[in-house]
This record gives sequence, C-alpha cells and structure tokens, in this order.
Amino acid sequence: MNTIAIEKLNTEEKIYAMEQLWDDLCHNAEEFKTPEWHKKILDERMKLIQSGKAEYSDWDDVKDRILKIVS
Repeated sequence: MNTIAIEKLNTEEKIYAMEQLWDDLCHNAEEFKTPEWHKKILDERMKLIQSGKAEYSDWDDVKDRILKIVS
C-alpha cells in the first residue's frame, strides 16, 4: 500500500488499517530492538526522578499547550 492508496481511505478504513498494523507489530515485537537513544533518554529521566529534580506538568496544561501548537 502506498501513500496515494492510504489517502483514498476514509477515516474508518484508516483506523482499521492502523489497528491491523499495530496488532501485527505487537505479535512480532521480539523482532524489534529498541534504539539505544531511547534507553539514554529514559536513563536521563530516571536520574532526574531519583534526584528529585524532575519537573512535572498538569495534564490539562499539557493538553492546552498541545492544542495551541496544532491550532
């Protein structure tokens, strides 16, 4: 399936296709190796949490910031 074929799908068909892709990826998860940079970011964040220096945002504030970006 190419981009043109995807663009012709309606929203319901696109969601179904995503579900099928996600299901396939989940069943074959052992084939995928997490990139090293993911581990580095998680390690850095864990250090911040453990040191008490982590900063957290209220979920409503996060949603508002996201909506401002995409609007």
